[in-house]
Amino acid sequence: MWFLLALLSAIFGALTSILAKVGIDGVNFNLATAIRTVVVVIMSWGMVFLTNAQGGLSQISKKSWIFLILSGLVTGASWLCYYKALQIGNASKVVPVDKLSVVITIILAFVFLNEEFTTKSLIGCIFIGIGTLIMVL
Repeated sequence: MWFLLALLSAIFGALTSILAKVGIDGVNFNLATAIRTVVVVIMSWGMVFLTNAQGGLSQISKKSWIFLILSGLVTGASWLCYYKALQIGNASKVVPVDKLSVVITIILAFVFLNEEFTTKSLIGCIFIGIGTLIMVL
């Protein structure tokens, strides 16, 4: 099930890039990011209430609050940078560079989460890096 959800995430992510590139034409990237964020907030809270998950709000630990807030701040910074890059660059070049986050995530997961970094992970990271360079040059 995780693979199907991850694949759907990739498909929606690809559609996000194409729709954003068309939608951001002639729009300030900060304003475009704010509009996108409002839509995501409404959709997210809609899902919370639809699934009746709002009761769990009071059970979130202080540590989780801190890391969720930090994650939100980093997401906002990522979206602002992404929208500006998408506005001034080609989607076919911006998106592959953005997806270097896969390599960075694997490295950070190894360093901070003590996840396994295997030979297979190393080879995959190298191929993603090389592939990204080939696509943007």
